[in-house]
Amino acid sequence: MNDERDFFPLRLMLILSLVITLGFPLLPGLNSARSVDLEEEDGMGGFSMEQIVFEFDMFDEELMGVAEPVEFSRPRLLVFDSYRVRSGDTISQIAVDTGLNEDTLLSVNGIRNSRLLQINQVLRIPNQDGIYHNVSTGDTLLSISERCNANMEAIKIVNEMFSDNLAINSSIFIPSARMDWIARQEINGDLFIWPVTGRITSPYGFRMDPFGRGRQFHHGIDIGASSGVPIRAAMSGRVLSTAYNSTYGNFIVISHHSGYRTLYAHLSSVSVRPGAYVATGERIGLVGATGLVTGPHLHFTVYRDGVTVNPRTLMR
Repeated sequence: MNDERDFFPLRLMLILSLVITLGFPLLPGLNSARSVDLEEEDGMGGFSMEQIVFEFDMFDEELMGVAEPVEFSRPRLLVFDSYRVRSGDTISQIAVDTGLNEDTLLSVNGIRNSRLLQINQVLRIPNQDGIYHNVSTGDTLLSISERCNANMEAIKIVNEMFSDNLAINSSIFIPSARMDWIARQEINGDLFIWPVTGRITSPYGFRMDPFGRGRQFHHGIDIGASSGVPIRAAMSGRVLSTAYNSTYGNFIVISHHSGYRTLYAHLSSVSVRPGAYVATGERIGLVGATGLVTGPHLHFTVYRDGVTVNPRTLMR
């Protein structure tokens, strides 16, 4: 065990430097009875060694701080304020301004796409962090608290629950809980990178077919790019298939986590094989004009659990 006296020279040097630098009583926060009077004290430099030790010990106590009041950390009822969205607002900035995390604002306000905030939209601002959980069959208060790493009694207090019984399809607030990171990326549109640099020449949704077949639904986005431009994996995953057909030409399908798959079509060449693992941004092929096309571009489709979704809402 270190002898406390071993640290005395360091403590003395700190005290002396404070006295010399400040030129006034050593600890302004202490009362006058403990202040060091340079003109009246005897000993080294005009003040006694005993007083140095006494003052520094008091200084140590000041630095230790004060414990947080118990009432600050006690669970409290959930109450809300409101905020009207202004021009230029983002969820991340509103979270900073309100002292909450983004998960809380997204969950409490049921936001499914944070890019679609509207000016004058009114958001609910809770008095604490947390997310809502929709009760499903088999859920118990204990299982929810364990899954969300939350205190069961805190859940009951926040939601004014007087028993452990939960109603199916009801929604309860889980204090301090966070969203799954994938869900947050989906909402913020940060799940996929752009597979190729270019502008969208044909968006997701209904359009007039370029080959004269009337109004049809376009299940992906077309990104204009020159032949030979590298195509990158929009997210890490495993190559499910590479093949050719008369519509998509040379194409690649990659399987990702959480039920996602991506399709890259009309490639001039493919540089990966089925079964290979690819990292986000890894080169998988080159832009081309194979299949049914009017010119070189990349057709990019995103599937979630076998159903197409608009890729643009998920791209950074």
